[in-house]
Amino acid sequence: MDYFVITSILVFLSAVFGYVNLRVFKLPNTIGLTLITILFTLAVFALSYYDDTLLKAERFIISKIDFKVVLLDIMLSFLLFAGALHTDLNKLKEQRWPVLVFATFGVLVSTFLVGSAVYYLLIALGLHVKFVYCLLFGALISPTDPIAVLGILKKAGAPKKLEIKIVGESLFNDGVGVVVFLTIFGLASGSTSFSLHGVLELFVVEVFGGLFLGLILGWLTFYFLKKIDDYNIEVIITLATVMTGTVIATHLHVSAPLAMVVAGLMVGGNKTREHAMSELTEDYVDKFWELIDILLNMILFVLIGMEMLVLEFNTTYIYAGLLAIPIALACRYISLIVPVKLFQKRLDFVPNTTLIMTWGGLRGAISIALALGLTESMERDLFLVVTYVIVIFSILVQGLTIEKLIAKLNLNTSEKEN
Repeated sequence: MDYFVITSILVFLSAVFGYVNLRVFKLPNTIGLTLITILFTLAVFALSYYDDTLLKAERFIISKIDFKVVLLDIMLSFLLFAGALHTDLNKLKEQRWPVLVFATFGVLVSTFLVGSAVYYLLIALGLHVKFVYCLLFGALISPTDPIAVLGILKKAGAPKKLEIKIVGESLFNDGVGVVVFLTIFGLASGSTSFSLHGVLELFVVEVFGGLFLGLILGWLTFYFLKKIDDYNIEVIITLATVMTGTVIATHLHVSAPLAMVVAGLMVGGNKTREHAMSELTEDYVDKFWELIDILLNMILFVLIGMEMLVLEFNTTYIYAGLLAIPIALACRYISLIVPVKLFQKRLDFVPNTTLIMTWGGLRGAISIALALGLTESMERDLFLVVTYVIVIFSILVQGLTIEKLIAKLNLNTSEKEN
């Protein structure tokens, strides 16, 4: 079975499940597709007691897909560029300092808090895991997922001030989280000798190199768009920005996710829209990337549901995952306290910002992809189950209740405009 057939099957399932969601469940796509795929996979498991043909076919498809490579090396750049393209750059500039602190200080603090808490949790459950592997888990579960966050927050009707903080943080902490994970992974695997200077240098090169590359890509895209007026070629130029930019970032060993976020923000900003795009071009660029975003999102969350097939259903691992849910939430809440206190008076934060950012900061596909990248010696099976439990809880429970939380806290329509 070649990749075209596998892709065709995934697109077909995405279309069917998307249709069922719109007709029956009427949930946000992120939540609906994940739920329907899990139900479908459970039904396949049940059917396998009588005939395991479908189960074998589904397992074969999953075995042929390297989820980590597909997401981190291919899909993530497209999704982050599309998300950044439709983010209000002016509002993000107003909130740039809290977003920056949330995405750096918050991720680092959460990584060490989660890693430490899970280390002692696993000891209590009789599982003796090295502390550095628990830190790896803290790094992969700490970033919030912009792919999961974007659609759900819009439907939930979060106040604009708060929405831009959560979305902005999610766009940037994703890239920072991947860099933190890769840094600790290098130390844990022995491929990088521990040196504070070396670790800081690696972190700075990855992060600031990615940001600088994104600025160059954004400026070049603006320059070429400004010189012509043909919506077909201009759409292709934005596509080339993402594809060649990702290749360059990989070659230079800088953060491709951060480069795509910065490039997307620049291309989607008012300056580019007003001076480099006609109204027709702007419409086509927006619709093209909206379609890419929807298609890849649907495939991605179908894959998340199907990843159940690679899990080792160990009862202790499941208990660890369930107990890790409140730990991850508590650590995120604590990691947000200092940044929120630091900026809330100056930038007039809405009430209960820390609570909503904790509950609205969803974990998603990136955490699963990073967990799949662990080696067997790093307790891959354990941390994959724990990660999957947290992600599914995050998408289904937090995603379904964030709208009710916002309503309960009386953050109504009048506040959304602020």
